[in-house]
Amino acid sequence: MLSAIKNLLGFGPKTDYAELVKQGAIILDVRTKSEFTTGHIKGAINIPVDQIVKNLSKLKDRNKAIITCCESGSRSGMAKRVLKSNAYMNVYNGGSWYSLDRKL
Repeated sequence: MLSAIKNLLGFGPKTDYAELVKQGAIILDVRTKSEFTTGHIKGAINIPVDQIVKNLSKLKDRNKAIITCCESGSRSGMAKRVLKSNAYMNVYNGGSWYSLDRKL
């Protein structure tokens, strides 16, 4: 119970995003196309959060790690929930794309 509360509040184990990418994780930027063109992580795929369900075919392997990102972490959290509800197993909310880029 205590570990669940810690995870909920963000005090759980830290995710090594660089290692996930090294192992082939997909970086999914869920901002709008215009936001994406102003700057993004090299190699990221852009699917706006409101278009994820229509574009699940672009994310074929449901077991491959996916790191979602956006401007602040809010939309990437929504995207994580959408992917998890569609049976994607290894989804991580990377938060802000700019912050995530520095962790890589």
